[in-house]
Amino acid sequence: MSVSAVVVSQGHARELRESLPALAPQVDELLVISNVPGSVDELPAGTRVIDNAQPRSFAANVNLGIGATSGDCVVVANPDAVAEPGAVQSLRTFAEDHPRCGIAGPAMRYRDGRWQPSRRRFPTVAGTLVRRTPLRLLFPPFERQRSHYLLDERPAEPVRADWMLGAFLLMRRTMLDEIGGWDAGFRHYGEDIDLCYRAAKAGWERWYVPDAVVTHDYAAVVDRRFLTRHTVWHLRGVLRFVRKHPERLRAL
Repeated sequence: MSVSAVVVSQGHARELRESLPALAPQVDELLVISNVPGSVDELPAGTRVIDNAQPRSFAANVNLGIGATSGDCVVVANPDAVAEPGAVQSLRTFAEDHPRCGIAGPAMRYRDGRWQPSRRRFPTVAGTLVRRTPLRLLFPPFERQRSHYLLDERPAEPVRADWMLGAFLLMRRTMLDEIGGWDAGFRHYGEDIDLCYRAAKAGWERWYVPDAVVTHDYAAVVDRRFLTRHTVWHLRGVLRFVRKHPERLRAL
């Protein structure tokens, strides 16, 4: 099973100097999409680059990369996601052994080695309101919503997932073809949840594979500040997700 990798850079040339050398030896094909000028400088040998004439949304860039590669599986990786040796192979092997695995995600760690809650449950209405409004000052999500972030679960073996952070995912191409890839209508937030939700509705499994480990900075801008442009993008993403999947309104 061949694996292509797509990395979208939005002015992240510095981060790529660390992440690309770690990723390149683990994949059969590596493509970097330069979304704005200055997004790429040093590259491992054999890396291909697409320079966008106009910036695109993250999901649109991922779809561009999927269409420009040929692997049986496609890894999408953020510029700040550094794959430890063997991470992609662990995900590839698991997908080979589980034909209905459409999406496989690694265990993620912060730079200081702390575990990162990258495997999560599909969002509920009440939980989203708390996390994305000033209510989170009264009801801290990591204390009051432990079940959403699965904070009390640290599996040592592969387990099913509702969804996983889109910072590093291995996706089966046949699944992407079936569900139509990523939804380019999402500006910046919610596209990974939507991808996993559509995969679930189509009968594809999503798996968390802890043998694969990736270090991820995870800026979490919307978790730290209110009323930024990221807040607006996130709200638009939430509204788009609900319009597409109104049945989730019943998940209070």
